[in-house]
Amino acid sequence: MPDDPQERLAPTGWRLPTLLTVCGVLLGLLVDQVVAGIPMVPWSAVPTLLLLALAELFTGSRTRRRIRRDPGTEPMEPISAARLLALAKASAVLAALASGVFVGLALPLVETLALPVHREVFINSLGTAAASGLLLAAALYLERACRVPDDDRDDDASP
Repeated sequence: MPDDPQERLAPTGWRLPTLLTVCGVLLGLLVDQVVAGIPMVPWSAVPTLLLLALAELFTGSRTRRRIRRDPGTEPMEPISAARLLALAKASAVLAALASGVFVGLALPLVETLALPVHREVFINSLGTAAASGLLLAAALYLERACRVPDDDRDDDASP
């Protein structure tokens, strides 16, 4: 049972993404040991993850303005904010795990970068890991944007 009497959803801290990234690195190293040959990493994962990160950044900036009720914006429905928060949390978990897995796939290839195939897989793996890191940052920003600001108004002011 949480210590918070209102049972609020806790923000994602630094521990969960770090733990998932470390587990992902170990998983990537395990896949490299189990699979015969080099696992091929598609280049198309990089632009896909970058597009997801850009979409979450854009959504995060709009959500932040709507929740803070900036002039010229419509108020946000609570269910919409809850859905965006769920998307942000899921994206953060996926991005942290994916960045670790692709770093784990790239690490064993450091010694054999002279071979063109190994170099291509290494670059694709690191590019995908970097794009996953950007997606993680965008997901954490979207999660932060879903926070309701503290109410600094007086009680007698109209809502």
